[in-house]
Amino acid sequence: MRPFGLRDKLGYMFGDFGNDFTFIFASSFLMVFYTKVLGISGTMVGTLFLLARFIDAVTDVTMGRLVDTMRPAKDGRFRPWLRRMAGPVALSSFLMYQSAMAGAPMPLKIVYMYVTYILWGSIFYTSINIPYGSMASVLSTEPAHRASLSTFRSVGASLASLVIGVGGPLLVYSQDEQGNQVVSGGRFTLIAGLFSVLAILCYVLCYWMCTERIKNPLQKEAERPKAADILQALLKNRALLAIIGAAILLLLAQLVLSQMNNFLFMDYFKNSAYLSAINMLGTLLTLVMAPFIVSLTGRFGKKETGSLATAIAGAAFLMLFFLRVKTPVAYIAFAFFGYLGLSYFNLIIWANITDVIDYQEVCTHHRDDGTVYAVYSFARKAGQALAGGLSGFMLTAIGYDELAHAQSEVVNEAIYSVSTLVPAIGLLLVALILLLLYPLDRKTVQANTAELKRRRGNG
Repeated sequence: MRPFGLRDKLGYMFGDFGNDFTFIFASSFLMVFYTKVLGISGTMVGTLFLLARFIDAVTDVTMGRLVDTMRPAKDGRFRPWLRRMAGPVALSSFLMYQSAMAGAPMPLKIVYMYVTYILWGSIFYTSINIPYGSMASVLSTEPAHRASLSTFRSVGASLASLVIGVGGPLLVYSQDEQGNQVVSGGRFTLIAGLFSVLAILCYVLCYWMCTERIKNPLQKEAERPKAADILQALLKNRALLAIIGAAILLLLAQLVLSQMNNFLFMDYFKNSAYLSAINMLGTLLTLVMAPFIVSLTGRFGKKETGSLATAIAGAAFLMLFFLRVKTPVAYIAFAFFGYLGLSYFNLIIWANITDVIDYQEVCTHHRDDGTVYAVYSFARKAGQALAGGLSGFMLTAIGYDELAHAQSEVVNEAIYSVSTLVPAIGLLLVALILLLLYPLDRKTVQANTAELKRRRGNG
């Protein structure tokens, strides 16, 4: 079998590149499309995001059990799902952004919003993202290799963020005669179609370039543990519970920041051109730090460096909340340190999940890559839903007028507060969870890797 190498890393990078052509676009702009183009209230959108997560509680875990229990295909357990579901994910994403629905009656728009969003997020995206995320644990057993996969995955997400975060605002927004930022619905549809095509291309590259090397020993056994027993074991997995808590708060902080930045720069700073600049900042920081991740985590540990990075990020946004800066340049200058810590933790988070999967196997003597990843994936979606729900509810609570071209000064100040305080609290809590509750420090990870090698006769 071909040794693990650069081809696997690049292939895994393209997988998240494909994921995030739909996920990051939805996380950053779907709220704007629903409120500004379709005219649906922020409360109604937030309710959709929250209700969809109840569906995810079923579909995520079901998908995880499927990839753990189904007979492997000739091309592996996880890779086949890339070729099966690439088309449905891309098409359902495109259907969410149909500006022609703007003239439809409000009840029809709401039904259309629910159907297309649930098809994309709860069914098709789940059916490709969980196998893709689980696949990292079977490409290699080495911690350094897995750290590099996490890094390359984050680089893929950063490249998608660069395209979406920098190009999106320039294409989606335009300026009216009074200097206010307005949204073009027709452009939304065209951009969504282009991103769907690019997503399919990236999935194909991921499928072709990655090789599954680690076989699940339980695939050869007549009986597998019952789902109820596995879930009971997961509830006792301290590492999983801690990383779930961290993931929910991380997504809450990151996506509220991403979503509210649209309104912050459009309404508070009245200059959406700087939105591209701050989106590019996070991407550039990720790309600059990526080459150093393996050496930093190998020397100091993922838990140790991750807790420090998120503490710095939280402190930076807390400072912005109290400073109340008035110019986009000053905001970006202080936000640099927030994005620095946030980008670092995003580079290592996926390697934490493979560590948790190993920890589960050490404790239970059976491996459940898909189930563990599915539970974690649901936690991320819960964070996404809380972020979307909170953003929508807060917009309504502060009196945001979806149809107005300009907001009042009171509303603008409230937008600033939400955009800085919520990310600050979320990131500081992530740092505390990693520091105090997450048990997989550098020495523990090394010991778990050695134990699993011994059990498989490789150490």
